[in-house]
Amino acid sequence: MTAPEVELREAWIRLAGTGHQPHLDHLLGLLRQAHRRYHTATHVMWVIRHVDEIAATCVVHDLAAVHAAALFHDAIYDPRSPTNEADSAALAVRVLVAIGWPPDRCLAVRRSIEATAHHTPVGAVHTLDTDVLLDADLAILASAPAVYTAYAAGVRSEYSHVSDAEWRTGRASFLHRVLVADAIFRTPMMRIDHEPRARSNLAAELSSLQPGQ
Repeated sequence: MTAPEVELREAWIRLAGTGHQPHLDHLLGLLRQAHRRYHTATHVMWVIRHVDEIAATCVVHDLAAVHAAALFHDAIYDPRSPTNEADSAALAVRVLVAIGWPPDRCLAVRRSIEATAHHTPVGAVHTLDTDVLLDADLAILASAPAVYTAYAAGVRSEYSHVSDAEWRTGRASFLHRVLVADAIFRTPMMRIDHEPRARSNLAAELSSLQPGQ
């Protein structure tokens, strides 16, 4: 078992106790799928770490539910599928119901995971807990340049079925959309401490995608 998987197992035990290991084993198996290069157990580990870092600076309503959403937010990941987030949310709810979580907590987890599809709240539902998850998921954007470059390369590898031209167009559109937003991050700590670095990384990647680069 890898070090990230050990951390995920510890996080799962804090949520579910020691009697529900098959659910975690199934999740880890999904995260080991051969086509994953960035959306792996390592990514999930860092999202959980960032959740804790951000949550220490604000008042989170249900930290356990945010941890559960972080654990399962990329459980289903197929770069060709438009329903990864919805499918991951559905899996999370099935597992959490099976271990005895009440419907309202399961609903909060589902909505937070679904929000990662476009990094916006689902419908009119907007909570700080969801903001914490969304910022933790995007924290990689504010990493050191070498780490960011490795992240971008990992995502490109996951989309190896896409031609270079299509990748440049699609990725550039995503980067531009993020950069023109009023803010990348939603929580005060992430906006104040990490927004400038994230914008620098995104701008540098966008420039590298221009013709002739």
